[in-house]
Amino acid sequence: MTTVPGRRSSTFTRLLRHGFIDPSAAEQLLDLNELASVRSDPVLLEALGATADPDLALRGLVRIVEAEAEGERQVLLDTLVTAKPLRDRLLGVLGASEALGDHLARHPRDWQALVTYEAVDLHPGVAEFERGLAEAVDPDSLRVAYRRCLLTLAARDVCGTTDLAQTAAELADLATATLRAALAIARTAAPEDAAQCRLAVVAMGKCGGRELNYVSDVDVIFVGEARDGVDETKAMQAATRLAAHMMRICSETTVEGTIWEVDANLRPEGRNGPLVRTLSSHLAYYQRWAKTWEFQALLKARAVAGDPELGAEYVEAVSPLVWGAADRENFVPDVQKMRRRVVDNIPVDRIERELKLGPGGLRDVEFAVQLLQLVHGRSDASLHSGSTLKALRALAEGGYVGRADAAQLDEAYRFLRSMEHRIQLYRLRRTHLVPEDEADLRRLGRSLGMRTDPVTELNKAWKRHASVVRRLHEKIFYRPLLDAVAQLAPAESRLSAKAAAIRLEALGYADPAAALRHLEALSSGVTRKAAIQRTLLPVLLGWFADSADPDAGLLGFRKVSDALGKTPWYLRLLRDEGAAAENLARVLSAGRLAPDLLMRAPEAVTILGDPEGLTPRTRAHLEQEVLAAVGRAGDAESAVAVVRGVRRRELFRTTAADLIDSYGTEDNPAEQDHGALVDRVGSAVSDLNAATVAGALRAAVRARWGDTLPTRFAVIGMGRFGGHELSYGSDADVLFVHRPREGVSDEEAARAANTVVGEMRRLLQLPTADPPLLIDADLRPEGKSGPLVRTLKSYEAYYRRWSLVWESQALLRAEPVAGDEELGRDFIELVDPLRYPMEGLGEDAVREIRRLKARMESERMPRGADPTLHTKLGRGGLSDVEWTVQLMQMQHGWAEPGLRTTRTREALAAACAAELIPAEDAQTLDEAWVLATRVRNAVMLVRGRPGDTFPSDPREVAAVGRYLGYEPGHVGDMLDDYRRITRRARAVVEERFYGAAA
Repeated sequence: MTTVPGRRSSTFTRLLRHGFIDPSAAEQLLDLNELASVRSDPVLLEALGATADPDLALRGLVRIVEAEAEGERQVLLDTLVTAKPLRDRLLGVLGASEALGDHLARHPRDWQALVTYEAVDLHPGVAEFERGLAEAVDPDSLRVAYRRCLLTLAARDVCGTTDLAQTAAELADLATATLRAALAIARTAAPEDAAQCRLAVVAMGKCGGRELNYVSDVDVIFVGEARDGVDETKAMQAATRLAAHMMRICSETTVEGTIWEVDANLRPEGRNGPLVRTLSSHLAYYQRWAKTWEFQALLKARAVAGDPELGAEYVEAVSPLVWGAADRENFVPDVQKMRRRVVDNIPVDRIERELKLGPGGLRDVEFAVQLLQLVHGRSDASLHSGSTLKALRALAEGGYVGRADAAQLDEAYRFLRSMEHRIQLYRLRRTHLVPEDEADLRRLGRSLGMRTDPVTELNKAWKRHASVVRRLHEKIFYRPLLDAVAQLAPAESRLSAKAAAIRLEALGYADPAAALRHLEALSSGVTRKAAIQRTLLPVLLGWFADSADPDAGLLGFRKVSDALGKTPWYLRLLRDEGAAAENLARVLSAGRLAPDLLMRAPEAVTILGDPEGLTPRTRAHLEQEVLAAVGRAGDAESAVAVVRGVRRRELFRTTAADLIDSYGTEDNPAEQDHGALVDRVGSAVSDLNAATVAGALRAAVRARWGDTLPTRFAVIGMGRFGGHELSYGSDADVLFVHRPREGVSDEEAARAANTVVGEMRRLLQLPTADPPLLIDADLRPEGKSGPLVRTLKSYEAYYRRWSLVWESQALLRAEPVAGDEELGRDFIELVDPLRYPMEGLGEDAVREIRRLKARMESERMPRGADPTLHTKLGRGGLSDVEWTVQLMQMQHGWAEPGLRTTRTREALAAACAAELIPAEDAQTLDEAWVLATRVRNAVMLVRGRPGDTFPSDPREVAAVGRYLGYEPGHVGDMLDDYRRITRRARAVVEERFYGAAA
């Protein structure tokens, strides 16, 4: 074929158009005499262009033609251009597999295996493959016959006659036939050994699951028994020789190459254990010594060769052990650790190309599916499958995995396995690495049907599917629900009414009959909702039982489910986001406050599934939301209704976070820094109430005056409000201050200010489903006898002339919380000299503070209250610590800037840093204050109403104990610890407060 110099031939152009990378080399091959009869046939070029690698396919064809005898050569070429089925199959294989091209070059007549297909040839089974291997009498002939069978199998695969699952199953069936043929060869070579023993070959792993790769170790376990009259030791020795010979036949490399490695390392004791054991020896090991991963491996056990009865006995005997494996202690963590170790062992430079073991790889899907099978398969036989894809489908049908998740995992797994197949098919080598070479990636992409830009399309699809697997694997494989379900007794994941009643009593449910009614309402029926509830309920019951009030937890769950059960996201949230289910269980069973808040707006349950959902919102964020809502509302009542709804939602967020941090979860232990817990609650509730007051103020002003009140107005937080130390049941202690705007009379300003105060208090206490916020202004000058609101000048005049020492002490907590910021700063500037007097307090003032404290202790303690257990006024309680700290602030705040804070713990730490109190004493006071604050919070959480002492009801006081970190049955220890800690604090107070020098 000649062309004008400098001009490319028409053949060159056509080759380029048909996808050849090296048209010049291809043109030279087509010019060979052996291809003279077909070189110009357009059908041939079109067929070559349809392959994964046209250059490789043409080279392989030339090698076959050259290897054929002259008389057979033309038969091949004629058949190639006239028979499309052969053309597609032969060239398809040659373009995808260099190794099978090598085989055909060595055995050129094997192309005839691809000429005709009968119906049975389209989906052959073990019997058909056994016939294909029947003439093999030694390792070499077995290899040739195996490759011939593999050739037909690969042709069906690359032409799309079989899908991924069918191809994998055929590969496993071919492996089964090969193991049988190899064992037959070994028996023929040693008939005396065969006569002494029964030997069964049990396939494990992908071969056992009928989902084998093109090139993969074939995992097996050997089971042997002595024949009648034969000594067991001799029989096992004979069986071991047969098994070892069978392995060598398959694994060793000969002139015809190798088939695949036969790996028996999954046997008991691994490489250190005997190659062949009796059935009783296997069972003894599994029952006593086996590790979790060995039961996971047995999930795919399938008898494939040798003595069929013995193989069946083995599978039947180990099956109960497999499906009871999830009862083992630490089952799920063991499996998860194995998965992490696999990832950790991948070299860093290969992990991004690792198709099987890397993040988002095949092993992620397989491990997740196997874990779900083992956990739920105890009571659901539909999950008993060795096939990953079949098991995944059964998991979805049973409601254990979301349908959408299952569909995405199925699609991703099929794509990744198809990639793996085509990578291995090229050279028939065991590898799971995605190639880096451009030509290899191009062939791989084209083999998967990507023709426009195969490399780019392949990388994009691969990353997309790996990302899907990674995301879903994290949801499913590490889902904390499984860990808890796996710790239940075998019958509990699907509870009958009778079994449930017995278990409920054992778990401490006070009213099993009512609990059973709740269970029946939640789980009866055949709907998908009921199926998911049946999956969730066993673990939820365990979490409820871990609380002080299981009945309340179950009742609360039913109420929430009744309210939200028809929403599509609710059960999906609990099933797929493990933290949400456990968090909800903790919140519902820990007391009354949080469930009451949740039931007023059940959709707030979404907070429990969001990793950031339990983080308190900042005051700025809350004020922005509240003020925007007020601006949109039509009137003051509806505006404050929205504001109070925000407060209720945020109170739920805070209570839920507090409970979960205090109880801990199975993934995250309880917070050990109790001071941090108290600070978080105090700050969150204080910020929330400040935003609520700001919203009520804006609503009251807009309703009467629009955007501008005739007087500047500020709200000053006092007490725990100003100190950012509010507990759940605290009122909001405040002062109101105003300053008339220019041109507004004092009378008009005063009327406006008083009207605003009255309206704010009314709006915040309107009867609604949301908890009210009580505004307490009793700390104002002259107390209840004085005006509710004063001008800044009036405060100045009063404090200059009439202020008492207790009022200066109260002002230590003063901090602006809402309204005019400039006016708030001016108020603080006014009171700073009163609360931090220059040169500290005089002796008379110190004496007066001590007198007031002693009087309060004797007069305000409730009648009948135990002074050793009263958190506010009792010995070493909140009052003791706070008055001691406040005395130091008033004495030394003028000289120590760190003491000028409204927060008790900050002031105490500053006093310690300034060496005003020894560190040990400061620690004692801090511990007592934190504990007393936590007890008050716990009482409100448990009872739903505030209290300053421990509850008398046994269940309620037990719930307080659980919140404080005490295990069931240790209420006495809790009370003893409280008395001990506060007694030590009182000793410090006696010395530092009552005995301190002025």
